[in-house]
Amino acid sequence: MGFRRRGGPPLLLLLLMLLLLGLVATALAAADDGDADPLYRACVAECQRTGTLKDEDSIKHCVVPTEDQPADKSWYAHEPLYLQWKEWNCNSECRYHCMMEREQEREELGLGPVKYHGKWPLKRASVFQEPLSAALSALTLLVQFNGWLSFFLLLSYKLPLRPETHATYYEYTGLWHINALLAMNSWFWCAIYHSCDTAWTEKLYLSSAAAFLGYSLILAILRTSNLRDEASRVMVAAPILAFVTTHILYLNFYELDKGLNMKVCTVISVAQLLLWTVWAAITRHPSRLKVIFVAIGGVLSLYLEAHDVPPRWGYVDGHAICLAMAIPLSYLWWGFAKEDAEMRTAAIMKKKR
Repeated sequence: MGFRRRGGPPLLLLLLMLLLLGLVATALAAADDGDADPLYRACVAECQRTGTLKDEDSIKHCVVPTEDQPADKSWYAHEPLYLQWKEWNCNSECRYHCMMEREQEREELGLGPVKYHGKWPLKRASVFQEPLSAALSALTLLVQFNGWLSFFLLLSYKLPLRPETHATYYEYTGLWHINALLAMNSWFWCAIYHSCDTAWTEKLYLSSAAAFLGYSLILAILRTSNLRDEASRVMVAAPILAFVTTHILYLNFYELDKGLNMKVCTVISVAQLLLWTVWAAITRHPSRLKVIFVAIGGVLSLYLEAHDVPPRWGYVDGHAICLAMAIPLSYLWWGFAKEDAEMRTAAIMKKKR
């Protein structure tokens, strides 16, 4: 079903579109650099030199030369193999513990949190660097898998198939399957990245997210425009795939520019949300309300990401709230996909009679 006019969009959708357009020009909220604080820098330097903190806690990763220990010995103790993937060493441990000490001091003085080395100070839990974000990412991955599985079972066993080929009548089946694989891959690496922030997990996280968003834009264009022939689909997909591929190669092999990646992902997200919003406003699709709710949730997520909300209680920040919102939004989105498949299949079967 393509665009079908049935009156102007409601005021809510107009406001939604204005918010989306405004997000393109929204700058990230400025935050002080805690790593420039002299007290923090002094703490890190002392920790690396002596292997202890102000409260006399020792850092096991740091090795302090003694009379019984050669000076050229490694400055951090080796972890067991099953923990080496964290890549925690004397430098990273001193930074983390000094950051926590300095934030506690700032809290006692009534000051708010600041960023250290470009990231908000979040507390660890066991081996997880950002436990809440990691757990929420894993839950979204589970919802994505459950949604795709129910979509697959619906098309394969509940809806009629073409008698000559046993293929589905729904024209977008393959597109949704690819979308599911990219979505699950993106959320898997999101969970890994929030469990352990290293150079390679960050690259995989950013690359998989960019690939998923780029493909989501292709799906949005093809479905809202009701493009069914292969030639038109290739013409739409080719330039977007080329751009996203170039962007991913740039991030991985030239410069890991997180600011640029944020801008690219925001523009792609805004473009597809605008498409789905306009389509939901002028179509008679039975699941248009689900699309509207997902679009509203997407706008709120973009807003929280753009304004970089500071953390609360040591675990919850704006990004964690966005990850929590992704759980119900993923459920609604797969609900729309299943109802769209049912509607299109019923329409095609009706024409064949």
